[in-house]
Amino acid sequence: MTTELVVTAIARSRRQVATDLLSLTKPRVVVMILVTTLVGYYVGVSGTPDYVRMLHLVVGTLLAAGGTLALNQYWERDVDARMERTRARPLPDGRLSPLEALVFGGAITLLGVGYLAAFVNGLAALVTAATVILYLFAYTPLKLRTALCTVVGAVPGALPPVTGWVAAREDFSVGAWVLFGILFFWQLPHTLAIARLYRDDYARAGVRVLPVVDVGCATERQIVSACFGLLAVSLLPTLIGLAGSIYFIGALVAGGGLAVFGALQAREPSTTSARRVLFASLFYLPAVLALLALDKR
Repeated sequence: MTTELVVTAIARSRRQVATDLLSLTKPRVVVMILVTTLVGYYVGVSGTPDYVRMLHLVVGTLLAAGGTLALNQYWERDVDARMERTRARPLPDGRLSPLEALVFGGAITLLGVGYLAAFVNGLAALVTAATVILYLFAYTPLKLRTALCTVVGAVPGALPPVTGWVAAREDFSVGAWVLFGILFFWQLPHTLAIARLYRDDYARAGVRVLPVVDVGCATERQIVSACFGLLAVSLLPTLIGLAGSIYFIGALVAGGGLAVFGALQAREPSTTSARRVLFASLFYLPAVLALLALDKR
């Protein structure tokens, strides 16, 4: 009986470790990264998509993105321990050791970049490597130093569709940068709304996002500016011949709606208004990406 209990405890422990390692990769974020990468590939490809290459693109991106997010949690484990919304994560909660997270995250990140180089192309691996470096060594440390971290972090966050584009076309033509622009501007109202909602938590952890250091209405100005920037950039796929009129109308309506919610937050800043901006941004991105894929020229 004792032996059976030990075996059961070991099996449970292994399952828990596997579950915690998986949670380090932030699966929901990885899904979003995969979707934007595949949209970049599909919009960029000419003719029939190469489904084998798409599968390799998914595998490599899955590994590299998951590993990068795990390394981010390794880096920020002390900050996470001071925040209510993150203190139950595996590292601050003590369920995993920092060394386990470092080895796991580092291994699958390198494996993902190498996989893309071997089975997709060198440019896809290069863009992914740049994403990893910018996210871990620019955005992550800047979160404790300057409110500009949000703008800096939007750069690696906007590169996945560029990875998809270069996987399809092996060039950095204008379409890649239009996709980059859409993701870049979208992240600003999205992340600033989150930062506004959890301002006290971020302040307690020493994270210097804009709502923490803002003594005026700079956060709201940046949200509104980003919403209108997004609206303008989101119309470019039709103007450069990547998408048709259905996409144009849909992007105009979705972008205009997000801009309205941003303006309402600027007019009367509140938790309720910030939550509406967040929900509107969560609706906006999948809607616009779906329209772009369905109305591709």
